[in-house]
Parts: sequence; structure tokens; C-alpha cells
Amino acid sequence: MSEGIALTRRGGVLAIAFDRPQKRNALTAGMYGAMADALAAAESDDAVRVVLFHGTREAFTAGNDLEDFMQRPPSGEDAPVFRFLTAVSACTRPLVAAVNGPAIGLGTTLLLHCDLVYAAQDARFSMPFTQLGVVPEFASSYLLPLIAGYQRAAELLLLGEPFDAERARSAGFVTAVVPADQVLETAFAAAEKLARLPKEPVRLTRALLKSAHREAIERQLRTEGQQFRRLLKQPAAREALAAFLEKRKPDFTNK
Repeated sequence: MSEGIALTRRGGVLAIAFDRPQKRNALTAGMYGAMADALAAAESDDAVRVVLFHGTREAFTAGNDLEDFMQRPPSGEDAPVFRFLTAVSACTRPLVAAVNGPAIGLGTTLLLHCDLVYAAQDARFSMPFTQLGVVPEFASSYLLPLIAGYQRAAELLLLGEPFDAERARSAGFVTAVVPADQVLETAFAAAEKLARLPKEPVRLTRALLKSAHREAIERQLRTEGQQFRRLLKQPAAREALAAFLEKRKPDFTNK
């Protein structure tokens, strides 16, 4: 297992934890690969009935580790990040999330694929893709308008500005907002409740809920990935990443 990812089992629940607190759980290529492998193993383990994502008390995840990202940019669909995206979208187990602190980039778009999401009152979300010179990922450009409505999705994705847990709940992708010290146990309690139900009806109900959109999600994943990888090579993305590392504001003049 990659450094930064911790796996635990509680009955029929597999918990995948972002565990890199010194970097606010920012995600590296190695972490994506480890999570993709864990999800693949869960699919072949009938004892795993539910998958739960969580971070630490201080942070869910700060999104991509941009230094690691610049050193190992995803160059194709077999890159660890895209293997993880595909594994989540194809997962047949219910997905539950417990969110404390910041959930940035993929930390927010992952939640659009989850069935139950519990967020702390101090949780903060953002999808700053345009600010980084790229496009949204994880089929969020399809799922967010579907869940939140076009105008709300357009504001959140085009401007990329942070928003709080109540706004995330009103947008439709957070199930409940709870006190910060109760988030993880609330999520585990819901996951364990799902795990105790008969597995086939749960999986079939979930599949039926998602079936009308599965092909569109897969198509959007591919399209976003192609545009994301193309834009990574463009001046705007290079300037945004350089500005982040140099701790200055990016200059998008003529970009």
C-alpha cells in the first residue's frame, strides 16, 4: 500500500483513508494507484459490501499534490489517477464518504459518485479547475449539473470558488451536515447499516439508480480526460502551476 493511503476493515466495510496530514492529504500518483488497486481487490472480495472514503480530522483532501503532479503528469488513460477514476465509476459497492475540513478538486468531484456523503460543519469545498488552466474531471461536468442544476453547477465549476457544507448540501451532493467530531462515526454507522442489508438487493438498487447515466458518465470521463491532458501542456496551465509553486498570483494575460 502506498504511503498516504490507509486501509481498514470494519465488518463488511472497507475504509480507504487519505492519510498524509503533513500535506493536508494531497494526492500523489502513488496514492491514486493504491486506491485503484484497493477498489479492484474489493470488487473481487464478496465480504466487502461497502466502501467508505475519509480523510483526517483536519482535512478530507487538498486534491492533487501539484509538485508530484508536475513531476508525473498523467499522459494517458492508464495513468494512476485515471485508473482510480475508472475504478470508482465502475464500482458495484455502495460508496460512502466522511468529509472534514477542505475537500478540493477531486476531493469534491469524488463525492458526486458517492451514494451517501456526511460533511462536517467546518468542511469546505472547491473545484478550482479553470483557475489551474484545466477542465473539470471525474465526469463532474456531467454529474454536477445533473445533481445541482445547470446554473449552480456553472457557477461552481466556472468560477471555482470555495463554498461551505450547507451550500454543498443544498446543491444535492451532501446527505447531511453534522458536527465535526461526529462525521466519521456517522458515516461508518450508515455504511454498516448498508453492509447488514441483503447484498444483492442493495447492489441492484444502486445499479438501477445509476443505469440511466452510466454510458454518459463513461463518455464524459473520457472526454474530460482528453481535454485535461491536452490543456496541461498549454501556457495557462503551466503558468497556474508555476504560480502556485512560487506562491504568487498567476498572470493569465494573453493565455
